Amino acid sequence: MAEEITREHTSSSAQLDGRVAIVAGASRGIGCAIAIHLHSLSGNISDPDEIFHKAEQELGSKIQILVNCAGVRDPRYPSLGNTTVEDRDTTFNVNTKGSFLCCREAVNRLTCGGGGRIIMISTSVVGGLIPGFAAYAASKAAVETMRKIVVKEFNGAGITANCVAPGSIATDMFFEGITEETIKNMVDACPLRRLGEPEDWINGQVIRVKGGYTVVYD
Repeated sequence: MAEEITREHTSSSAQLDGRVAIVAGASRGIGCAIAIHLHSLSGNISDPDEIFHKAEQELGSKIQILVNCAGVRDPRYPSLGNTTVEDRDTTFNVNTKGSFLCCREAVNRLTCGGGGRIIMISTSVVGGLIPGFAAYAASKAAVETMRKIVVKEFNGAGITANCVAPGSIATDMFFEGITEETIKNMVDACPLRRLGEPEDWINGQVIRVKGGYTVVYD
């Protein structure tokens, strides 16, 4: 998955030389894999806890890439009726508000015409509509909608904004509160007969390469 996120840069590692990337949520799981992969392509990686301007000062360059992976999910998988307001607020504060704040900062710092990139991590649950994920799916659906708006606001600026929506990826967050039976069912439902890994994979998808044309229908 980390490789897919940076696919457009993999033809030559020199394409990332001197470019500054911030990966929010890189302490574990998918975010960690993305940070490691970007580093292997010679990108400069700022710790996710650092503030944007501090990263620019220390690295001596403008921010050109944002990858926002920070996210939480209620490991109890409550139904919507059993989701407390407090738990809903926690989910939205991290997943939606966190993405908004990171994206807003990036929007104001990316260099127009310089090939800036904004990549936000969503979830396949937005499309799968799995019971027990109401607050989580809703928080990520908001992120996907924000991405569409940002694409339109960047019209002509040479900056792209995309979401990556993982499925069942073997991360610490995935295993929190999940039963062995559920894991088995997810493995059985996957044509590769295994859980995804943070370094993985795209399979059976249509990737629409159209520069944002008809983005409203994505």
